[in-house]
Amino acid sequence: MAELIVIGYDDPHVAEQAFGTVQELQRDYVVHLNGLAVVSVDADGATHVDTSSRVIGVSAASGAMWGAIFGLLFLLPGVGLLTGAALGGLVGKLSKSGVDEQFRRQVGDLLKPGSAAVVIMASKLTEDKFTVAMRPHGGTVLKTSLSDEDEKELAEQLAGPQ
Repeated sequence: MAELIVIGYDDPHVAEQAFGTVQELQRDYVVHLNGLAVVSVDADGATHVDTSSRVIGVSAASGAMWGAIFGLLFLLPGVGLLTGAALGGLVGKLSKSGVDEQFRRQVGDLLKPGSAAVVIMASKLTEDKFTVAMRPHGGTVLKTSLSDEDEKELAEQLAGPQ
């Protein structure tokens, strides 16, 4: 089961510190990452993404899934009527798996001009150690899960016809 965690911060500098903490937690095997990024919104409302972290042990399938989920959360806001069966099918699968319109709206509500969020997709997480390490940074936490079956279906959908 993969966990998708979005932690919103009013201060982008705090988000950067939290991002560093997540990287340390990965090195300490507290979290096994499939994806990690900081998304910030500047004063003019422009969105900036930093995925400069090195995420260890990510397979092509989980990397593609991370990219798709990330894109739907941040790069295609307000996805309504979609063109293209593949994108429509992917959004449908994501909606059934917990990354639905409500979750996307909550993520969007976190990101106001001058704010930032740390976005984490983890295949394994030691919840108690993760929580203790992240607590000093504060923030608003949104979390959803993708079952192993959902992950498999999404990976197959992203792979396309063989």
